[in-house]
Amino acid sequence: MGATGICWDNSPAESFWSTFKHEQYYRHVYATKAELVAAVDKWVRFYNSVRRHSAIGMVSPDVYERSLPAVA
Repeated sequence: MGATGICWDNSPAESFWSTFKHEQYYRHVYATKAELVAAVDKWVRFYNSVRRHSAIGMVSPDVYERSLPAVA
């Protein structure tokens, strides 16, 4: 991480939440906060275990992480 105010520090988080908002949040109406929390949980599980990411060879983060060699 860089110094305070450097825009690249939070770019991965900004990208994640932007993707969430466009793929999930803006497309649904949530009646309760509990319903929203459940939807976020479900989407994060999908994002990490199913959704393919171009930056890591079109595999899910879980598959990519399992493919890495173990570090002793």
